[in-house]
Amino acid sequence: MEKQASSKATSYRPADRLAGVSEYYFSRKLKEVAEMNAKGLDVISLGIGSPDMPPSEETIRTLCQAANNPDGHGYMPYVGIPELRQAFADWYRRWYGVSLDPKTEIQPLIGSKEGILHVTLAFVNPGERVLVPNPGYPTYTSLSKLLGAEVVPYDLKEEDGWMPDWDGLEAMDTKGVRLMWTNYPNMPTGAPATPELYERLVDFARRRGIVIVNDNPYSFILNDHPLSILAVPGAKDCCIEFNSMSKSHNMPGWRIGMLASNAQFVQWVLKVKSNIDSGMFRAMQLAAATALEADTTWYEGNNANYRRRRALAEDIMHALGCTFDPRQAGMFLWGRIPDLYNNVEELTERVLHEARVFLTPGFIFGTNGARYIRISLCCKDERLAEALRRIRQVF
Repeated sequence: MEKQASSKATSYRPADRLAGVSEYYFSRKLKEVAEMNAKGLDVISLGIGSPDMPPSEETIRTLCQAANNPDGHGYMPYVGIPELRQAFADWYRRWYGVSLDPKTEIQPLIGSKEGILHVTLAFVNPGERVLVPNPGYPTYTSLSKLLGAEVVPYDLKEEDGWMPDWDGLEAMDTKGVRLMWTNYPNMPTGAPATPELYERLVDFARRRGIVIVNDNPYSFILNDHPLSILAVPGAKDCCIEFNSMSKSHNMPGWRIGMLASNAQFVQWVLKVKSNIDSGMFRAMQLAAATALEADTTWYEGNNANYRRRRALAEDIMHALGCTFDPRQAGMFLWGRIPDLYNNVEELTERVLHEARVFLTPGFIFGTNGARYIRISLCCKDERLAEALRRIRQVF
């Protein structure tokens, strides 16, 4: 019966839009890692940036208390509860020096990955163009393609400090470009944001009639100066900024993020969002609001853990003969592979199958990442130390 059912399924076909995208690299590769682990090979994964430390104790306490409220289990408003919107506004004022109206200029999201979908649907018609960084987060490209947009890569290169190639952008024909995705502190390269970068982006957006969408989840990790593009005068008129609880507050599984912009842009996004999903569980929103009240001490404690891990990741890079910029921010370390390898997978596959350590090959982020690897710091110190030991044995 199973065989018969399977043959019938082959008579169906997916939507044409699936032809332009493939299964997410980590979805596919982590199946292989799981199979290796099932055979007892004990692979150490340094691939995904999923924080392995908990949020603050106060955050967990608020969640538990609120979850015990019998009246708090119903549908929540699409715009998020007032307490969470106010907490995001206070957080932006305190850390970024940005004033936001919690009622009209903030939209909570079920993670910022969801926001990429909503913003693209709200601003981009099929056939219109979207500027995407190369290298950059693969979802900027895949979701744009799924929604029928034309993806136009723009270069980030090591010799430019992984900043946009401004000459290339100025020379570009941007007719039909609706959005430009940016991401600083940058993932995967770790390049930190600067006020000058944000000022140039805002100026470019205004002159070209493009909406800049800045994805900003890493500004509290190994980064002494959190910055927001919305701090630039006039930025709210032409920019949207994403932020996330996942990285900054160790809450990746909670799926809580936000976007901020002018009231009109937020309303357009809400029109899309309210037709696709629903509000988040009230207890989670209240707990997130508590997490946003964290003081400097909490962030410093979190970064002390990442700093130890970063030192181990740098030792792994050295053991592999890779070079890297020590000024990187964020929860990854990005390094260039030695010239002796024909391609990056020649190195990463050897590390995986001989040292049993999974590293991310940079080509998944774009052609400009083809000779780089990325190491995640979301791994216990002792496992990172064991990964280093195994790699030194092999190399």
